[in-house]
Amino acid sequence: MIPNPTPRRIFLKQSAAAALATLATSHLTAQTPNSRPLFDGLTLKGWTPKPRGNKSTSLGSWKVVDGVLIGGQYPVGAGCYLVSDEAFTNFELQLDARPDWPADTGIYLRAAADGHAGIQVNLDYRPHGSIGGYFGNGLGSFHAYSYGFTADKHPDGSIARLIPGPPSQPNDTGHLVTPDFMAPAETLLKVWKLNDWNTLRMRSIGDVPTITTWINNVRISELNTAKLVADGWSTDNFLKTCGHAGHIGLEVHNNAPGDWLGNDRWAPGAVCRWRNITIKTL
Repeated sequence: MIPNPTPRRIFLKQSAAAALATLATSHLTAQTPNSRPLFDGLTLKGWTPKPRGNKSTSLGSWKVVDGVLIGGQYPVGAGCYLVSDEAFTNFELQLDARPDWPADTGIYLRAAADGHAGIQVNLDYRPHGSIGGYFGNGLGSFHAYSYGFTADKHPDGSIARLIPGPPSQPNDTGHLVTPDFMAPAETLLKVWKLNDWNTLRMRSIGDVPTITTWINNVRISELNTAKLVADGWSTDNFLKTCGHAGHIGLEVHNNAPGDWLGNDRWAPGAVCRWRNITIKTL
């Protein structure tokens, strides 16, 4: 007996699902050898939204559109994290990022399960922000970078150019440290693609890690946290807070009342976009 052919509506539904899956994974050929996807390009599976701060209950706005993970504030002004369910010790994480300006975001490595405490690879895409430096969120609030950026914008709001300058944060005193390596600002400006996708690769090695960051395949920075000396930082506290294995986190910063940056911290309606998130354990 010849089976009934697949009804047209089922066929179309299956075809659409297959096409979407192909689109979501079409960029994965760029992943490093022996790595695996940490984001499936279709859902938030493997990730959990978390509030940013003990007093917040907002989980933000996280959605997947055409293989792209999009993070934003919800409600306006409220920050959040998206935290991997898995935890890692020695690894290489790679992803593509495309934040709006201004959007104070970043990638947390070796983070605690609540997402708040961890070593952040900066993607502070806002005035006086660091790209490729480090911040000890919930770990003494150290800043480890050598310069920041402001921006000139086109009339349509897109970035015309990034302008490097010295680090400028109100709380730098006692917390600003020099990373073990930081490429000159001119190097980053040559490799950074304005108004486009940029690829970050981050390596974390050791229980108290040395973290190395590449942007578009150029080594930008390195920080050995085992040697770090900064107010409020200690290796014992790091291990107590974050453990010997930690989570990956993506940040949407909040706009706190009285924040010195105001809406330049995160513009109303701004988002950050992520794709091709892969990890390789070492």
